[in-house]
Amino acid sequence: MSKMRNNEVVEKKDIDLSQYKVEKVPEYISEVDIKKLPEVEKSILLHAGVDLENDKADTFLMKNQTVVHKATRQSGVELLDTNEALAKYPELKKLHWKLIDPNTDKYTKFVYDNPESGYFIRVKKGTKAIFPIQSCLFLETPSVVQNVHNLIILEENSSVEILTGCTSKELGKDGGAHLGITEIYIGKNASLTYSMVHNWHESVRVRSRTAIYVEENGTFISNYVLLKKVKDIQMNPIAYLKGRAARARFNSILLSYPGSFIDVGSRVVLDAPDTSSEIISRVVNKGGKVIARGLISGNVSGVKGHLECQGLILEDGGEIYTIPQLNGLSPDIMLSHEAAVGKIAREEVEYLMARGINETDAVGLIIRGFLYEGLENFPNVLKQEIDRISDELGAKGY
Repeated sequence: MSKMRNNEVVEKKDIDLSQYKVEKVPEYISEVDIKKLPEVEKSILLHAGVDLENDKADTFLMKNQTVVHKATRQSGVELLDTNEALAKYPELKKLHWKLIDPNTDKYTKFVYDNPESGYFIRVKKGTKAIFPIQSCLFLETPSVVQNVHNLIILEENSSVEILTGCTSKELGKDGGAHLGITEIYIGKNASLTYSMVHNWHESVRVRSRTAIYVEENGTFISNYVLLKKVKDIQMNPIAYLKGRAARARFNSILLSYPGSFIDVGSRVVLDAPDTSSEIISRVVNKGGKVIARGLISGNVSGVKGHLECQGLILEDGGEIYTIPQLNGLSPDIMLSHEAAVGKIAREEVEYLMARGINETDAVGLIIRGFLYEGLENFPNVLKQEIDRISDELGAKGY
């Protein structure tokens, strides 16, 4: 049950983790055999943005709790199982669980106390990766909780694009749970575009906890896309801009269905002069409940930030709550926000129809334009998914 209290939505969506088991998948899939996965699994992964036929991209696949495949193809890029990396480089323990406190909540504590795995990515100093790194976190069997801990390090003057697809098979009513911890360190003059597609089964429950540390003149761009029904999801990543002229941008595109509960936000802490941030959210609601949060904290003088959330409600029963928050803790800062929730304007549809576009295509164009507005550095694979869902919604006459 939700309540409005002091202009904030209070919602309890607790997960009883005792109903899930941690399960390993024993086999290791070699780089040669990865292309021999069943076609149905390849299709699932492709809809999450991961193309196993791409022989140029560095690739990582984790099923349930076991890393079953990893392939590194670019010089200057290191891709390992997190546990393998910690054993190989003991000094990484100084960074592991540094940005996220294991006692933050019951979910972080569960990951800390139980077997965890995930990917370790390091882009070495001066490396400009040409091809993206693609990873997939895959829930394969019902009633399993997947404990993930990723660690990403971009050394000075490096750049890379990482595409993470989180997905699952059909899991029935028992569903599954995904608990994800990701810690990201971006060095001086380094740049990371981090894109995540959530393409879960409708009975999956998700709790992601992500923190990013950005040094001088570093750039972090996050693209998050949720276009498929999920039972409930809660995530609110935080970026700490610690070096002068560091920049962070969060782009989120959310599609909500009846029966789903989505609580998604982004936070940025501007802790150094000339730092800047943008948080841009687009929500299309076909039903269910969406809470879109955003927080920008200007802690020193000479910082800038903008927060924006726009929502479309397509059907009765859909709910959207926007919770923008700006904290000004110093003079000479510039922080702003805007939010709007509404429906597709009939006059916009009629305007396009008057110019020879049929109604289905007109609605699809409006939804597509709404989702793309204000976004930048969006990978083509995500654009294709947005185009596909926009056409589907247009065909239904919204």
